[in-house]
Amino acid sequence: MKNLKLKNGSEIPALGLGTSGLKSDQCTETVKTALELGYRHLDTAAAYGNQTAIARAIKESTIPRQELFITSKVWWTDLAYNDFKQAVEKILSELELDYLDMLLIHWPNSDIPLTETLKALQEVKAAGQAKNTGVSNFTINHLKKALSIAPELITDNQVEFHPTLYQKELLKFCFKNDIILTAYSPLARGEALHNSVIKNLADKYDKSPAQLTLKWLLEKDIVVIPKASSQKHLANNLEVFDWDLPLEAAREMELINNNNRVINPDFAEFN
Repeated sequence: MKNLKLKNGSEIPALGLGTSGLKSDQCTETVKTALELGYRHLDTAAAYGNQTAIARAIKESTIPRQELFITSKVWWTDLAYNDFKQAVEKILSELELDYLDMLLIHWPNSDIPLTETLKALQEVKAAGQAKNTGVSNFTINHLKKALSIAPELITDNQVEFHPTLYQKELLKFCFKNDIILTAYSPLARGEALHNSVIKNLADKYDKSPAQLTLKWLLEKDIVVIPKASSQKHLANNLEVFDWDLPLEAAREMELINNNNRVINPDFAEFN
């Protein structure tokens, strides 16, 4: 497993399991299978409604807590100071953990002062409830605002990122400011698996479309958290670290982006 270094020197596994949409027993069994296969990075959120199911999987596994990297997120309606602190307590209680390896602000909320949210985030970190902190679904403007207030807290920005939503300028900004970019929906919710360019390249190099897409992201030093539920797909996604992406394939995939989607317009930009 490849690891990437966060700005405080700690490491984050470059490939993890995204759990959005996984619920109850299916979630527990999927996480248990993933851990058995070698996954050590689990991504969840308060909004996913599956943290108790993940807790069961962790408890039933034999993996020591210190070998796991667990991320969760506070929902955008809970970003006021007291609400944020209470939300973190609930996350830890549901996961049955003393601390998170990464705690993220799930979405920006222009109705709540970011200074208030970051103050709560700083206190959560100081209390040892989160080893690393960051944000999710933040644009460059959002990041500039956060960095102007508490740059040490912004170590990760988790956003939708894949060949058909290649947020190149956001990636550059994150690199420039020593922020890891984590790609959720790295397979474009299955769209990448049916893209003709990716399918042809996968056939040419005897890889699956998922492997090719994940490799394209990993070679950019992006963390990927694909969701999978079958053992076959979980294993397939892990088999991306013992080969290099051919230069020709990388160049062709750079040209795929033809998607003008933006961050969810329901969440307003900071002024």
